[in-house]
Amino acid sequence: MGRRILNEALRTIVNAEKRGFSSAELNPVSNVMASFLQIMKYRGYIKDFQVHDAHRVGKITVHLLGRVKDCRAITYRQDIKADYLEKYKTRALPTHQWGYVVITTPNGVLDHEEAIRQNVGGQVLGYFY
Repeated sequence: MGRRILNEALRTIVNAEKRGFSSAELNPVSNVMASFLQIMKYRGYIKDFQVHDAHRVGKITVHLLGRVKDCRAITYRQDIKADYLEKYKTRALPTHQWGYVVITTPNGVLDHEEAIRQNVGGQVLGYFY
């Protein structure tokens, strides 16, 4: 999946949050995007999301809570080792108190806390706070 597609979808979520909408529709659909949204849902940044007609072009409807201040996809490939996850988090996120870096690892798409717990590295997909 192209990272520009993921970045465009995440920017759609941020713009809908800023305008006060309760939901946003994302086109096209990908498994990586669904995994990213699943992490956002698990961490309490979005209420729910539904994938409609994933086998064709499809769309994803995201129900928002109003907690997302910013979320972006890293458009270039950036590998990161498990030892440097904490340092990368402090550099990428505005504070130590909230926000998550999303990483694709051999164990699947994980946030930085889960990747540190499992001691795995991978490629940075993006972040949200």
